[in-house]
Amino acid sequence: MQHSTLRYNGCALMLVKFEIYSDSGYWCGRGIGVDIFTQGKTLDELMENIREAVMLHFEDELGRGENIRILSISETEVGTVARAAGC
Repeated sequence: MQHSTLRYNGCALMLVKFEIYSDSGYWCGRGIGVDIFTQGKTLDELMENIREAVMLHFEDELGRGENIRILSISETEVGTVARAAGC
């Protein structure tokens, strides 16, 4: 299991990273370095599902009082731009 531990105001924070992408009408969240996958029909539903999945996956750590933050990384398609002649 791979996740980052950061320090913020003297407190240790566990950082769990997710790749966010759209696939066949659903928003998907795949853990980076951690075995978690979930999806939702909307981004709001996906984020709620990610929170719930992280809470279940790290139940022991949360029970010991560890603080967990979620970092979501998403990919967005950018339309093509016309190129000037000669480029």
